[in-house]
Amino acid sequence: MVPLLQFIDYVIHLYEFVVIANVIFSWLIAFNVVNAYNPVVRSIYQAVGALTDPLLKHIRAIMPNLGGLDLSPVILLLFCYFLRFVVIQGWLIPFFR
Repeated sequence: MVPLLQFIDYVIHLYEFVVIANVIFSWLIAFNVVNAYNPVVRSIYQAVGALTDPLLKHIRAIMPNLGGLDLSPVILLLFCYFLRFVVIQGWLIPFFR
């Protein structure tokens, strides 16, 4: 049970980096730092978007419209942190006592 929980913790931690990469890519494209028409940039951005957009879409449907401010990645990261540190670490602590 412990190795499975540690693996889930590791996967969630990697997913947090993917969410952060999605935010950074969207900023770089919005401020014209990188060229969105470059095939390499476009394929990376589509891959990162394919991993994050399904969860972000559900969060955006629940959240109220804040204009141009998108806080859905912050909510998703907070949820990932909650899963990692409260749920999974809460299960792991009794095993290591």
